[in-house]
Amino acid sequence: MTRTALTSEEVLDTAARLVRAHGPAALTMRRLATELGTAVTSIYWHVGNRESLLDALVARTVREMGEIHPIGRTPHARIVSVARGLRTALRERPQLIAMVHERGLTERMFLPAQQALVREMHTAGLRGRAAAEAVRAVQFQVVGFVLVERARERSPEQHPSEGELWDSPAAGHDPALARALAAPADTERLFVVALEAVVASLLAAGEPGAPPGRPAGPAS
Repeated sequence: MTRTALTSEEVLDTAARLVRAHGPAALTMRRLATELGTAVTSIYWHVGNRESLLDALVARTVREMGEIHPIGRTPHARIVSVARGLRTALRERPQLIAMVHERGLTERMFLPAQQALVREMHTAGLRGRAAAEAVRAVQFQVVGFVLVERARERSPEQHPSEGELWDSPAAGHDPALARALAAPADTERLFVVALEAVVASLLAAGEPGAPPGRPAGPAS
């Protein structure tokens, strides 16, 4: 039975769910109408044609990515919270993020998170190039980690596996290390460990008594 009441937000919610689950190619107006229990003409009336619908999904994704806000009592804690929120948001909507990227809006999408990071870098005492590099280092840490996670998740089964490769001799006769490397990676913990180390190193440049200028890096 065809529905008589429908809102644009319902259309976008259902379209986003289809894209997240099956990718943009699965989003046809006919399939969307079936999911909503309405007529295709009703969808056209609310959101326009398919391209207009995709544009609306991209715009909404950009807005959602701007809703990441820092929490915590210190710049370190707030920077970590922004990075963790960004990773979660990226992992929750990879297909939608890809659509944003295809439309050349990636930098616009990341701007609110960057601005939040800038405020915390300033609070921590970083300015100028040092602050800019710190913001990008955190952003690249997050995006790079998510890309590695997705690559691992989509990779074929490995032969031999990590568990088969890592034995005590391979780990320098460190049985505990061998067991840890043979076990599946705890990506959540690994992300936090790496992030905490990166942020601590970056903020050290803004501490009283630290040499002025950019964070320590390769000599040029």
